[in-house]
Amino acid sequence: MRQILVRSEHCLGCKSCELACAVSHSTSKNLFQAITELNPPQKRIFVESNGEYNFPLQCRQCLDAPCVHACMSGAMQFDLQSGLIQVDEQKCVGCLMCVMVCPFGAIAEIPASRRVSKCDRCQDSDYHPACAGK
Repeated sequence: MRQILVRSEHCLGCKSCELACAVSHSTSKNLFQAITELNPPQKRIFVESNGEYNFPLQCRQCLDAPCVHACMSGAMQFDLQSGLIQVDEQKCVGCLMCVMVCPFGAIAEIPASRRVSKCDRCQDSDYHPACAGK
């Protein structure tokens, strides 16, 4: 399983990781085309700042995940093959319980569909996670 080590002392708060994440999850995989897509791509990483420090937040893939326990539709599940918590968007009913119980604030609502998205560690990619670069 891919791991992402965040070194917050190197984070400038530029949010380029958020942009890279959204583009990598777009249909076109191209920034200029992604911004005009009918269903805008969603970032799955969130850069938070307290004015002094910046810190990128993404799903920690908790072993005893509160989001999985709170999901009443079974859309949030632990995938044995990848070792990751995955969201089945077809099963998601938009109750947002997972958003409310995530201790890291790493699950976001997709406003257009009232579904949720979270970091999938770019499992569909043959490369490194988009937020971490190459």
